[in-house]
Formats: sequence, structure tokens, C-alpha cells
Amino acid sequence: MKFIHNLLIAIFFAFLAIPAFANKYAEVTGKITDAETQQPLVGATIYISDLKAVTTSNANGEFTLKNVPAKGKFLVEVRYTGYKTASKQIDLANNTPLNFALEISVIESAEVVITGTPFSANNKTNSLAVVTVNREKLAQSGGTNLIDAIAKVPGISQISTGGAISKPTIRGLGYNRVLTIVDGAREEGQQWGDEHGIQVDQFSAARVEVLKGPASLLYGSDALGGVINVIDDFVPAMGEHNGNFTTYYSTNNGLTASSLMMQGNSNGFVYRGRVSYKNAYGFSYKDKTVPNAGFNETNVNGMLGLNKTWGYAHLNLSRFNTNVGLVEEGPDADGNYLNEDGDVISNADARKRKLGLPYQNINHYRAALNSNILLGGGQLKSTLAFQKNIRKEFEESEDEAGLNLNLESYTYDVKYSFPSTGNWEPTLGLQGMYQTNANKGDEYLIPDYTSNNIGAFAYLKRNFEKGAINAGVRYDYKTISGKDLTADGEQVFSAFKNNFSNISGSIGVAYEIAKDLVLRGNAGSGFRAPNIAELGANGRHEGTFRYEIGNSDLKQETSLQFDLGLEYSGEKVTLGLNAYSNRIYNYIYPGNFNNETTPFVDEDGLSTILPVYRFVQTDADLIGGEASVDFHLIKSLHFENTFSYVKGTNRADNSALPFIPAASLNNELRFEPNLKGLDNSFIKVGLTNVFKQNRFDAFETQTDGYTLLDAGVGTSFKVKRGKINVWVTGQNLTNKLYYNHLSRYKPVGIYNAGRNVSFGISVPIL
Repeated sequence: MKFIHNLLIAIFFAFLAIPAFANKYAEVTGKITDAETQQPLVGATIYISDLKAVTTSNANGEFTLKNVPAKGKFLVEVRYTGYKTASKQIDLANNTPLNFALEISVIESAEVVITGTPFSANNKTNSLAVVTVNREKLAQSGGTNLIDAIAKVPGISQISTGGAISKPTIRGLGYNRVLTIVDGAREEGQQWGDEHGIQVDQFSAARVEVLKGPASLLYGSDALGGVINVIDDFVPAMGEHNGNFTTYYSTNNGLTASSLMMQGNSNGFVYRGRVSYKNAYGFSYKDKTVPNAGFNETNVNGMLGLNKTWGYAHLNLSRFNTNVGLVEEGPDADGNYLNEDGDVISNADARKRKLGLPYQNINHYRAALNSNILLGGGQLKSTLAFQKNIRKEFEESEDEAGLNLNLESYTYDVKYSFPSTGNWEPTLGLQGMYQTNANKGDEYLIPDYTSNNIGAFAYLKRNFEKGAINAGVRYDYKTISGKDLTADGEQVFSAFKNNFSNISGSIGVAYEIAKDLVLRGNAGSGFRAPNIAELGANGRHEGTFRYEIGNSDLKQETSLQFDLGLEYSGEKVTLGLNAYSNRIYNYIYPGNFNNETTPFVDEDGLSTILPVYRFVQTDADLIGGEASVDFHLIKSLHFENTFSYVKGTNRADNSALPFIPAASLNNELRFEPNLKGLDNSFIKVGLTNVFKQNRFDAFETQTDGYTLLDAGVGTSFKVKRGKINVWVTGQNLTNKLYYNHLSRYKPVGIYNAGRNVSFGISVPIL
């Protein structure tokens, strides 16, 4: 396996050296104007994603993209606040000026996406359902982490464990069925666990693209439910150097969060550095603060790279460190939290920022080398990554971890997009991962294991005047071997070795059936091999309130999903409708059957009775849909509405699947006044309506519906170096007591967070 990785790296650098001398230097010039008045637009952003090339228009609306190749076909994107995003495919060999006449629009748009396609694509030609959330929306959400910040996107939910940990679910599928991509590489961080969130600095996300539906064709196992792609900032234009400082404070849990970023571009040598820190005590609801529910987080990441006529190569390095308190028990019958001596824990004590036992410490190291080399008229894209995830849980002592998991993952993703022949765009790809996990503590939940998987795919897209058709096929092969373990004379884990293989494929179409009205359809199959916990777990995990037992005889999951969508983007109204049907064969889920329990004795000799959850399989159906309608009848007034629903059914007995989110309806009224000397001003008020979840598995309970009131106000004003943004947002302003159906704290009677007000400011540097 090491030989394969070394070979891929050698091939990569060989490709890096060859085109560096072969491609000629060129410049792309053009002009950005208002389509109605023909007046130049100053400060528009012009971007070629596949080259990481960016610039802005000057006082005359003119722009120059420097140091780009003299030939090749690429998608150019133009963005300007208050106008529709424009994009067009260009052939650099023509060397003719590019002129974009932008149409005024009060509707925000993000036409170009990179998720779910081997190359940047206009979203109108993308058959898959991809939703984009930009940095401003992320900041104004008041979320305590990145997944919390996108949880209102229709079809997206979160399995939460307090304020620090949120696991994404897409259309009712989560855990290892949703793939998170950071720095271009799939994230590997024990994502099978209930209280294992994603390891990414939310400040580093310039935008998040969410692909809803099976994406196994391009991403392999674990993308059966969808993909969350965290995308970083644009690389600055040549000769530019800038930075930013962002900080905010939240009242509910005393969260302080700050981030400093610096970046620049010197003749194609690009760099970026970021340092972020968060600290919070336990979250509150009504007059109660949950003890030991706080967290702190320190993130450091940097990027060094080259943007040249042969393409680009960027090396990303990061370290994510967090300490998260684990709540062992809920409140007593009177709603009070008690310490080990049975005394009531006061709110003042619960708001201390020092974490008590138990807590978990996570260090996640990531190195990812991303490149796009222009070769033979096509594009060779690759991502080579190494990740090390060290997860420790301290239960009895701060000096020695009980559970100590060390996961190392080597991933590679290489794909070549052939030169476009007319309207045909073919791509071939090779992906894989080699992974090892070792227990270094004296408590065990999963065995030591090694895993190796490889996949190859072929993808073809056919563009035509009003849309595109795409299709592809993929083959995957994966092995996973769990090791035997005997401790204190008892068999903890038995050795096993499983092999999984699958052929998957998809076909889709996007067609503009009328002006601004796009119909999308997609049929795709998905694949997921069982994860290590499902195959080999045997133990209690802190914070999950249960004992898990795996099953090494589990089969792989496969799915067949049909998705149909209709989108209208008019001048004053946008409308989106999506319906889907997903059949999953050999669906894996944990269940507590016949009220099975087991005693668990800790190091102090204290015994606890825990419910036993075993992993089983069934065939399952998930059907549902999302709808959105946004009215902009008055330029400065926006009325945005979204609805999502999913129904999960166990086909064995027609019962409900576990962990299915309740239907939700979100409404937001947003006023954006035009104030002299200020930009991007807004006042918003919103309602989150979550319906009763009365379909639940035998070991779950019904969750009542609830309505939450949110509001916010913000603006920005120009300074010499850019814009200063300030905002104040509030969540659950009525301080509603409620349970989210997917909250890990619901079974022990801990409510979700109450009223929260966040104050934020972002200041440019340099």
C-alpha cells in the first residue's frame, strides 16, 4: 500500500514538472457592465475555479486575469452584489476580450458549483440537488459549529450533543452515510460515533456546498446519503495581500469565538494562514445551565501554493484541537443537576469554563496536497491527503485517558478530464484510502483494525443549448480487518476480515424548459460498507448512555434513489420543489431489542445498568421532499420560506426507522434598506416550525412539535482596507423549552438550548 502512495506522489510531481515549461503565459481581459444602463460595475469578482484565478473590475469595469494558460476551455464566473451571478464557458485560445452584462436581481444566486461534478459547472446544467451557503449566512446563523450553522437548509438536520457536537444528516441519513470534504479530501475522524462531530474550523469556510442524494459515483463509499463540501476562500489576485479578524460572543453559553486570517499572492506564489479559538461553558435553558457541557477549541491552518500557467498546486496543513465536556446524567425529578454527593449544582458552578470529568480531547491533523495540472489539453486533478485523529476520553483521571483511539488515514483522489470534444466532457478517476486504527488506552469500544479500499469511475457529460445529460459507472473494493483482543483473561474482540465490492452508477438530466425554469432528474445507486463500530463494537461510550455490540456478519448497504426537482429563478420570485424516493437494501441500524440491558462497573466499582444496542439490518425506504419559495416583490423586502419532510420505513414490518428528523417549516422576513454610507444592511425575523414526530422506532419516544423565534440586524461600512461587518442575531428568543428529536440528550431529559443572542464583528486587515 505504501508503494502505491509513493508511486502516486511520484506521478504527481512528474506531471507537475512537465507542464511547468510547456504552457505559454497569457492574460484574459474584459469588462463588466450593467445590462440595462451599460454603466461599468466597479469591484465585480471574476473567478476561474479550475485555475484558482481571481481578479476584480476597476473603476472602468475592466479586468485582467493574469498568468493564465494560453489555451484551454474553462468556466468563468462573475459575481456582483445586487446582480445575478453570470458564468460562461470560454476558450482561452481565442484571446478575445470577455464582456459580461449583468442583470439586476434582488435574488441571491450561486450558479457555479464544484460538488457533484469533476469540474466546475453551472448549476443550471447540474442534475444533482446542490445548495450553497455563503460565509455571511454562516456567520449570521448564530451556530456554535459549522453543522449547526447550516442546519436550516431544507433537507439538512443535525444529531446534536450539546453545543459543541453536531453530526449532519441529509434527508434522514447520517453518520457514515454522509461524506464531509475538507481541503478537497474526505474527512476521517471516527465519524461513526454519536458524539463525534466534524473536525473543521468553521471560520475557514468561505461557503458550504451541500449535495443531497447518493454521490457514490464520484465519492465512493460513505457518500450514500450526500456530501457536505467545506470550501475555503478565494486565493487573492496577483499582487494582493489582505487579512481579516472576526470575533463574536453568544449569551447562552458564554461562547467567545475569534479568528485571524492573513493571505496573499506574489506573482503566483499564494499563501494563507489562520488561527481561531473558541471557549464556552455549558448551555442553558430556562433557568438551568447544564454542567460540564462546555468546550474549548483551538485551530491552526495554513496554505502554501503556486498558481501558474500550468495550473495550480496547493498544500494545506491544519491542526484542530478541542476539549468537550461529557454529560453523564440528566436532571433529577425536580429538574436539578446533582454532583456525586447528591448536592445540587448551582448555575454559577455550571458556568465555570474549566471542564470536569469526564471529557474528551480531540486532536485532528490534516495535510492535503491539491492540484490541477493542465495536461494534453485536459485537466489532471488530484488530492493526496494524510490525516491523524487522536481521540481521548478522560473519565477517572485527567492524567490518563480511558479510551484512546489513534486513527491514521491516507487518501488519494486522481481524475483526468479529457479535452472537451464539442459538447462532450469525459472524465476518468481513481480513488482510495488506507486506514489503521489503534487502541492505546485501557478501555475499548472498537478493535484495532486496518482498512483498504480502492475505486475507479468513468463519467460523461453532454452539454446542449438548454441543459446537459450526465452518466457514469463506478467499481469499489474494500477490505477491513479487525484484530483479536484479550484483556484480563476475557475475550473483548474476536478477529475478523471482511471484503466488500460493488458496482454503482447514475444518470441525470438538467433542462431549462422555459426561461429561468429548470427541471432536474437523477437516478443513482449508492454503496456503503459497514463501519468498524457496526462490525466490531463491544463497550460503553461516554456520553451516549448505551452499550454497543457490533456484528461482523453485516452485509454492505446499497441504495437506489430517484430524485426530481423543479427550480424557477425569476426577477422577484424563486421557487424550488424536490421529491425523492430512496430504497436502501441491508440498511444498518442500532436497536435495543427486548429491553436488553447490561451492568457496567467503572474503576471505582460503581455499577450502572445500560441498555444494550445491537447492530442489525433490514431493507428500508426513505421518501420525502423539500420546497422553497422566496418572494421579493419589493426590492428591499425578502420573504423566504422552506419546508422539508422525510419518512423512513423499515420494510420488514412497516415500522418507522430510528433517528428520522421531524418535518419542518422555516419562514424568514428580511428587510434590506439602502442606507447612505452603509452596505449590506439587514433586519430579519424568522420562525422555525418543527412538527410533532409521531413516527418513531420502538426504543424511541414521541417528540412534540415546537416553534422558535429568531431575529437579527446587521450592516457593513467601507473603510480604506475594505468593509467592516457588524451584526446581532438572536435564536429562540421566547426561551422555548423543547426537545429536538435527534438530540442525544433527549433520552435523559435535557432540553435543547434556550434563548441566545450573538454579537459579531468582522474587520479587514492590510
